[in-house]
Amino acid sequence: MSEQVKDMALVEHLGELRKRIIIVLVVFVAGLVGGLFVADPIYHYLTAAEEAKNFELHAFSFWDGIGIYMKIAAIFSLVISVPLIFYQLWAFVKPGLRKEEQKAAIRYVPYAFILFIVGIAFGYYIVFPMTLSFTTAITQGMGLQETYGITNYLNFMFNLVLPLALLFELPLVVMFLTRIRILNPLRLRKMRKLAYFALVFIAVVITPPDFISDFLVTIPLLLLYEFSVFLSSVIYRKQLEADMERDSRYVRADEED
Repeated sequence: MSEQVKDMALVEHLGELRKRIIIVLVVFVAGLVGGLFVADPIYHYLTAAEEAKNFELHAFSFWDGIGIYMKIAAIFSLVISVPLIFYQLWAFVKPGLRKEEQKAAIRYVPYAFILFIVGIAFGYYIVFPMTLSFTTAITQGMGLQETYGITNYLNFMFNLVLPLALLFELPLVVMFLTRIRILNPLRLRKMRKLAYFALVFIAVVITPPDFISDFLVTIPLLLLYEFSVFLSSVIYRKQLEADMERDSRYVRADEED
């Protein structure tokens, strides 16, 4: 292949990637606008929770209210954009996949939304209340008067819940990359120590500096990684069987000729 042909192919790929990114951005902006209409009920739902009732939340800036609504709208838009992001990723790599791989990969798109919602639920209903209880108990034990802004409360929540929701996509990402033969279980097992270190680091960063919170987040993340390795093994084994069957058909066809 000449350099000119390679350059043309690269330009076409970049143009295709740009088109996919623009589609995602347009949908995200549309979701952001729609999110502004549902920001108010979501805000009242979050501040009506038992955890929020224990605090008298304040606004320390004229922009606090607008900033909160924009953050809620952005998160709402991200949630509804997750399936589209995975679909556009699939559409970008689709030309390089065989037909059976294309059909298998497109089935992952709905599960991207489901796993994201499961991650949000896990973070909001399990990790966030336990972490908040621990940190407030420490604060009260030190005899400090708790005076929090609404942005402090919601940022604390979002910084815990959102990274967990994104990390819950790990099994799906691993399955997809295994399906298109970028990853395999052998490679995942070799990089297990590095992956464990990265996941523990992420857990420590997104949680308050205490062992309990770190533990509550680290264990599910490590289990997610091992579950991802298992799913990759299942897909990889099926790929090897399909390759062997295809090779045997070619051998039989050559013998018949």
